[in-house]
Amino acid sequence: MRLALGALLLICLNVGAAETPLRFVMADSWAMPMVELDRGRPVQGILYDIMLSLATQVGVPAEFHVLPRARVQSAMEHGEVDVRCFVSQSWLPNQSGDYIWSIPLFTQRDLLISRRDLPTSIAPENLPRQTLGTVLGYVYPTLQPLFDADRLQREDARNQDQVLDKLVAGRYRYAVSNQWTLDWFNQRLPAEQQLQAVAVLQEQRVGCYVRNDPQVPVQRILRTLLRMQMSGEIDDIIGLYIGAEPRMP
Repeated sequence: MRLALGALLLICLNVGAAETPLRFVMADSWAMPMVELDRGRPVQGILYDIMLSLATQVGVPAEFHVLPRARVQSAMEHGEVDVRCFVSQSWLPNQSGDYIWSIPLFTQRDLLISRRDLPTSIAPENLPRQTLGTVLGYVYPTLQPLFDADRLQREDARNQDQVLDKLVAGRYRYAVSNQWTLDWFNQRLPAEQQLQAVAVLQEQRVGCYVRNDPQVPVQRILRTLLRMQMSGEIDDIIGLYIGAEPRMP
């Protein structure tokens, strides 16, 4: 009996050891509360926690690939990674490859923000010619016509945190941020120094997509994401970092 139990345990261990990891891709331009990178590896954050929980519930190890934003889609197309999250289909109009999309899971709000010493509401098209703080490689559809006409100019930083640090330091008067990062960043500042949203540039529902490959448990992943959303787990994870679902300014 002991021999039989020992053999069964060995088989289980070998199966577990051979389990193919679920490979998630992350952009190195992400900042907290989406993800914190330590020496190029994710250690905490909303998307890190969600991805880790997803892999655990699917029953496979999680493997994280942190790449420059310009390399993310190429990695999906070449089968180097399996799952990409916090993305909208409208951001990938020329997407090639076979993928299956999840239901929308998050709300992405891009905001025009400023320090407290400026007006609390403004239309971007009414701004005088000046530089805005932006993230390298990010596309801002509502601002692009103003960039193209040279009415506004970009000053790119490597990630969203750097954009907000430069705004606080007075490098420019306005910058673009998503709601999550603004809420997280303001937690570190006294009330009188907190940054403010002065315009909503766009609001989109975003989710995840999975490479449609027989080696990837696609339907288990999608069912698990649906369950995580319907159970409130995703909202609970967001709440751990910013206190509540992102607020409309």
